[in-house]
Amino acid sequence: MKLVIGATGFLGSRLVRQLVESGESVRVLVRPTSDTKSIDDLDVERAVGELFDAESVAAAMDGCDVVFYCAVDTRAWLTDSTPLFRTNVDALRAVLDVAVSVDLRAFVFTSSAATIGLVSGRLADEGDAFNWSDRAPDYVRSRVAGEEQVLDYARSRGLPAMAICVANTYGAGDWQPTPHGSFVAGAALGKLPFTVRGCRSESVGVDDAARALVLAAERGRPGERYIVAERSVDLGEIVAIAADAAGRRPPRLVLHRRVLYAIGAVGSVLTRLTGRPRQLTVASVRLMHIMSPMDHTKAVRELGWSPSPVSESVVDGARFWVDRVARRRAQRTNSVGDR
Repeated sequence: MKLVIGATGFLGSRLVRQLVESGESVRVLVRPTSDTKSIDDLDVERAVGELFDAESVAAAMDGCDVVFYCAVDTRAWLTDSTPLFRTNVDALRAVLDVAVSVDLRAFVFTSSAATIGLVSGRLADEGDAFNWSDRAPDYVRSRVAGEEQVLDYARSRGLPAMAICVANTYGAGDWQPTPHGSFVAGAALGKLPFTVRGCRSESVGVDDAARALVLAAERGRPGERYIVAERSVDLGEIVAIAADAAGRRPPRLVLHRRVLYAIGAVGSVLTRLTGRPRQLTVASVRLMHIMSPMDHTKAVRELGWSPSPVSESVVDGARFWVDRVARRRAQRTNSVGDR
C-alpha cells in the first residue's frame, strides 16, 4: 500500500493517477474540507485527518510501505509567513515524528528546486547548498527548512527519506492553477494581457515529475537530494507554446525583467501600505529568474529517470484549459436546453 499526503494538489494528484494506473493500492490522506475533484475518478482508499493529528496520520500510514509527501503551501506572496512555516515546516515535522515509528521502505519528500544553491559558470547540482537566504522570500526559506528537516531525520533517526527537488511543473490537471501555470491558462484562453521576456526558470512536465517520485521510492538513496527538472525555459517561450496550442496569438505587449521589477516594486509598496498581499512583488519577480540552470544527471543515473521535453507538457496544460472551458459551456447550454 502506498500513502500519498497532499494527493489533491497538482503534482500529488498526478502521482496518485500514475500509481493507480500501474496497479498499485493507494491510500490518500485528505482533510474533511479538501477539494478532491482531481482524484474523484480514481479508485483509492481515503483516510480523513489532519497533519497535526498524530493518531490519524498513524492510521493512514498503517500497512503502508511507502509514503509520498506532496503537501505544501505555495502562497509565496503572503505578507505573514506564519501559515507557510506552519504547513511547510511544523506540519511536516509532525508527520515525520510519526513516520520514524513506522516500518517504511521509503519516505519520498517533494521539495523544491529553489532549495538548490546559486552558482556561476556551471550547472548547479545537488551538492550545492542553499546560499541565497538574504534574497529569498519566506516561501523559499520555509521550503529549505522543511527539506533540511527531512534530511536530518534520514541522517539522525534512520528514516529512509529522500528529497526530490522539483522545478516548476506544467501539464494537464492544474486546476488552481499554480502561479506559473496561470500563464499557461491565460495564454490558452486569450486572457493574458502581456507576455514576459528575460525570466528563465527550471521547468518540468508534471507527469515526468510524478514519475520521478515513483522511481525515487524504488531506487532512491535515503538522505539524498535529486533534482527533477528538464531544462531552463524563458517564461515568454512558455506563453508562446501555450497560445499556439490553443490556436491563439501570444500577447503583443512584452514586459521585460526591468519592467516587471518596477511593477513588483509598486506591488511591494502597496502590500506594505495596505497589508493586503499581492502576487507580483519584488520577491516574486526575483523568484521568476534567480535560480541557476541545473543538472539533473543524478536523477537520470540513479533513478533511471528520463524526462520528455517540457514543451509537450505545456501543450497538454493549454489543451486542458481549453477543454475545461468548452465543457463548462456545453454544460451551460445543456442546462438552458433542459429548461
